[in-house]
Amino acid sequence: MSADQQRAWMRAIAAGFVVDGAVAGLLSLLIYRVKRIDRRVAEVRNTLRAAEANTANAALIPQVADGVDAVLAEGLQHHLFLGRVLEKVKR
Repeated sequence: MSADQQRAWMRAIAAGFVVDGAVAGLLSLLIYRVKRIDRRVAEVRNTLRAAEANTANAALIPQVADGVDAVLAEGLQHHLFLGRVLEKVKR
């Protein structure tokens, strides 16, 4: 084998190593990204399950809203009463 042929083979082998390294790096990056996507999908799934658990008692919301409205109405009545009393006291 001539010196030129030997250099050509060495360049081809070196290029093969570079290509192999690039492919290995890209595959490692792909595996990392896929694992990260899997983790985030699991987080989203867990969040959705938690949201489902939080809304399991959604039927109680109207009852609570009615109670809050009643408390606010009573507070308004007290406010109006105290306002009238204070007006009489100031005169």
